[in-house]
Amino acid sequence: MKKTLESLFKDKKILVTGGTGSIGSEIVRQLLIYLPNQIRIYSRDETKHYQFQQDNAEHYKSGILRSLIGDIRDKERLDRAMNGIDIVFHAAALKHVQYCEYNPFEAIKTNVSGTQNVIDLAIKHNVKRVVAISTDKAVNPNTFMGITKLLMERMVISSHHYLGDAECKFSVVRFGNVLNSRGSVIPTWIQQIKNNQPVTVTDKRMMRFFMSIPEAVGLVFSAMEHMHGQEIFVLKMEERNIYELAREVIGIHGGGKNIKIKLTGIREKEQLNELLFTDEERKNMLENDRFYIILPDPTYFKRAEGKYGKFKAVGN
Repeated sequence: MKKTLESLFKDKKILVTGGTGSIGSEIVRQLLIYLPNQIRIYSRDETKHYQFQQDNAEHYKSGILRSLIGDIRDKERLDRAMNGIDIVFHAAALKHVQYCEYNPFEAIKTNVSGTQNVIDLAIKHNVKRVVAISTDKAVNPNTFMGITKLLMERMVISSHHYLGDAECKFSVVRFGNVLNSRGSVIPTWIQQIKNNQPVTVTDKRMMRFFMSIPEAVGLVFSAMEHMHGQEIFVLKMEERNIYELAREVIGIHGGGKNIKIKLTGIREKEQLNELLFTDEERKNMLENDRFYIILPDPTYFKRAEGKYGKFKAVGN
């Protein structure tokens, strides 16, 4: 895999939207291994830009890393950022369920309209490969965030209808819950333990799929390696009971203190279980020991035979 990724990334100009976030910044760090010509870190958060630059000063000094302040909603700014780019990792999004419910128009502006800007400009600048990051909450969604991420997925997968003479390839990576990412549950629990507060869990029955930040970025790079366009890549993740996970975190970080678990109740529209894919998607799905590849339709499924190496069709 490393050799393939070197051939993909070496001497290339790469744009990472949401590049100062938990996933985006780890993508940037791991890309540096493969000696790209330039990585443009696109984010609206100047404080995170500053912090990242302090931690990676030598790469800024060499000119490999560039901090671009901008929002994917701003098409003119994004147009300048995309100029001359070979590869795009699209990680920018509004991701918190409760804030998207309370601010639905803003979620549309970022997750839907912002993604359209990324697609339009990638085609305009004939970017070679674009991988966009989604969530398992896009599967049979009942929250506004999930709905906007489903729209994002469909837009990316259907973007080939707009290509014309461009040679862009577009694919999606669908994540579960990323451990220790900003705003995720485990850092919140650890802080509650430090403050001698009860650890908050919504419901004892709550189940979620989890992956680490390195696993998440590994899946993104695998998608970039295997993509032919229009696929959704899904890691085979472990499903965990949230209540039991909270008990484990207390055992590790509680220092023997008697930390209680407080049940707060299921939030509005929250589901007890998430799904990695739908029954319909399963019909057009390949797998290996690490992840699934969801193909867009039965026609593509037939054409894909032999394209992906050691992958096999998932039994229906």
